[in-house]
Amino acid sequence: MSISEMATGAEVGRGGRIRVAVIGTGAIGQDLVSKVHRSPVLDLALAVGRNAASAGLAHAARLGYPTSDGGIDAVLAAERPFDVLFDATSAAAHLEHWRLLADEPTLLVDLTPSKIGQMVVPTVTGTRGTTGRDVSLISCGGQASIPVAHALAERFAVDYLEVVSTVASTIAGRATRLNLDEYVATTQHAVTTFTDVADTKAILNISPAVPPATFRTAVHAVIPGADAGAVRAVVDEVAARVRAFAPGYQVIACAVSGDRVVVSVEVTATSDVLPPYAGNLDIINSAAILVAEQHAARLSPAGGTGARA
Repeated sequence: MSISEMATGAEVGRGGRIRVAVIGTGAIGQDLVSKVHRSPVLDLALAVGRNAASAGLAHAARLGYPTSDGGIDAVLAAERPFDVLFDATSAAAHLEHWRLLADEPTLLVDLTPSKIGQMVVPTVTGTRGTTGRDVSLISCGGQASIPVAHALAERFAVDYLEVVSTVASTIAGRATRLNLDEYVATTQHAVTTFTDVADTKAILNISPAVPPATFRTAVHAVIPGADAGAVRAVVDEVAARVRAFAPGYQVIACAVSGDRVVVSVEVTATSDVLPPYAGNLDIINSAAILVAEQHAARLSPAGGTGARA
């Protein structure tokens, strides 16, 4: 059964919006709270963490939203189910959350590299999975690189793909560092899946540079007979589509030398709580909000932007 065919059974939140919850109170969770706060169709019914004194719970409370330090138990104990749950914890934790919520009518939007949900990259797949209720957003590097890698593989015969992402150490939190192996494996799996290129590699660099380095991802490709003008046209078209939901996404280099192609993109965060260099968090969160908002539109009887009556 596809996500669009499922009825969540949850009631509409404030102002006709659908009920959502955020689990995780790190930088990703805080930015998700802010983005939900600005959304015309999402209502934050609960922000959840495990540390009562966390900055994430304090941020949600300042905006007037219910909070709990009860972790996943608080989600399970809610009087009414949620339409959407954003999971901004860790890959291992998401596996447990999925198990515990298996019988709940909730769309899980997974921002961890757990690799158990239906992989979604908005400009490649649209915003919903074809099966199940668990949507995987892969990784920040995946969201930045796969639109370019997929477009190149669709237009040209690609022999090799390598994606190299660089994030600032000051924004790479505990969960990111715990998930390094999963991050690399999940990103490489997604690149292979969405390009049909057998020979791929994914690399993540955590930069200690001062001032912090803005999030950047480079796509290296081997394309026999590559034409520089044709490559640039493909890349520019893809970047424009990504900017429709992540406006800080910019192509900063596109070079062709023989059969070697290098495309470098930089993402600047446009956020109430993130520093500009944290584009890695901004792009994956922007994709998550887009998934949830279009899910809300599908729940609307009129197919518009409101929630179910």
